[in-house]
Amino acid sequence: MTVVMQARGVSKVFGATHALRDVDFSVRRGRVTALFGENGAGKSTLMKILAGIEPPTTGELELDGETVTLSSPREAADRGIVIIHQELSLFPNLSIADNLFVARERRRRGVLVDFKEQRDVAASLLERLEEPLDARTLVADLRLGQQQVVEIARALAQDARVLIMDEPTSALSTAEVEVLFRVMRELTASGVSIVYISHHLEEALEIADDAVVVRDGQIVAEAEAAKIDLKWIVENMVGRNPDSLFPDEHGEIGAELLRVTGLQVPDPGNPGRLAVDDVSFSVRAGEVVGLYGLMGAGRTELLETLAGRLDAVAGRIEVDGEPIGAGDIADRIALGIALVPEDRQRDGLVQPMSVGQNLSLAGLRRFVRGPLVSRGAEREAVEAMMTDVTVKAAGPDAPITSLSGGNQQKVVLGKALLTEPRVLLLDEPTRGIDVGAKADIFELITGLAKRGLAVLFATSEIEEALHVPDRLLVLSRGRVVRELGRGSASREEIMLASEGIDRAEVST
Repeated sequence: MTVVMQARGVSKVFGATHALRDVDFSVRRGRVTALFGENGAGKSTLMKILAGIEPPTTGELELDGETVTLSSPREAADRGIVIIHQELSLFPNLSIADNLFVARERRRRGVLVDFKEQRDVAASLLERLEEPLDARTLVADLRLGQQQVVEIARALAQDARVLIMDEPTSALSTAEVEVLFRVMRELTASGVSIVYISHHLEEALEIADDAVVVRDGQIVAEAEAAKIDLKWIVENMVGRNPDSLFPDEHGEIGAELLRVTGLQVPDPGNPGRLAVDDVSFSVRAGEVVGLYGLMGAGRTELLETLAGRLDAVAGRIEVDGEPIGAGDIADRIALGIALVPEDRQRDGLVQPMSVGQNLSLAGLRRFVRGPLVSRGAEREAVEAMMTDVTVKAAGPDAPITSLSGGNQQKVVLGKALLTEPRVLLLDEPTRGIDVGAKADIFELITGLAKRGLAVLFATSEIEEALHVPDRLLVLSRGRVVRELGRGSASREEIMLASEGIDRAEVST
């Protein structure tokens, strides 16, 4: 339990904001330390200080018992401290191998880049992570989960002594998480220290040796992971019982708003395969219908087809009993269908824009008066929406990049709502946000259903699948394999169905 790295009395001030207050934090050799806390609690700020991205305002860092000053991430990496960021930092126009070694190229004779060696090392790392990809593949051609694996492989390529992992599994499938955990245990067995941040509390508790909770910039609780449970984590994070996080009231079910019949959609990455295969279902006003499935089950492709981003090759989509033909996203928005995408950074937000500009972007036609946009009406609607979805920001003019992940997600949700939808499609709306922000999102979903919206909600988290929707559709390999009512299914039944296994097969 030797301490490899330590923060002593670290504080960080941004203007009038105290992100960290007198924090003492230790990283022990060969152990996984899970760091828990809500968005804005100070977790990422502390990790950026450890990784040399931000200097502390006061306090100091120690490495192997000696005080160090880390002036840059490169210096930290040279000392064996590597970070995997929550938001991907890959170059989409470069190959996997090039991304793994960018700014750290392997050279022959000190001059020429050894591309073959880089491809060989990349292939070895991908094999270790059980991801069957060609190292020459462009990152732009990978799905989100595969890009996350590449980000992890890049960190492994740096032979870290201290590996900081900020939400490394937010886009990974269950199988990919299991592989990552195996690799993490191999690393700790060889003496590598890991700091692990995740909003998947059960998952983090499974892999952790030690648990630390941060709240309002201070460490409020520490314990060995084997001696605590989820209730201990949640109560220290947000000060309330975890049972209160899911909605217990639901809207009154009304008339059918959306019907899908025999829908077939090709896989965008492999047109010879169907990502959605003969799917049929309906959603009523006031109803929340859940879609649960593993990575590759077809959840995202189904929602993107309904939203007009992908084209179906067969099937029928009806709104209010009227069939809708081919059309783009703007056409579907005009029909009252809006999508909150899975990847908020790539598909949901425009980074150079302000909070208000992002919120009004999709619904801008509402504020057109003749040839001009009524800025007064736009701002009034934006301010009202910020209140409705509880966005914590300095105001509509605040940069979108100044918000925490949870508040950015609320902006993406608010943007969809400003289009005045009747059918709301939510693709992993709680990905990468903390437990408190998740509770806010669930409350918003329930409130929208009570107002008469039809909500189709995709998730890869079992607890959400069990507690949030009125009905749950389980997808496997592009097909709906099970339909379950609230309270009528167990975790085991949902997981087996998502793997395409009938419970009767297991019992026999």
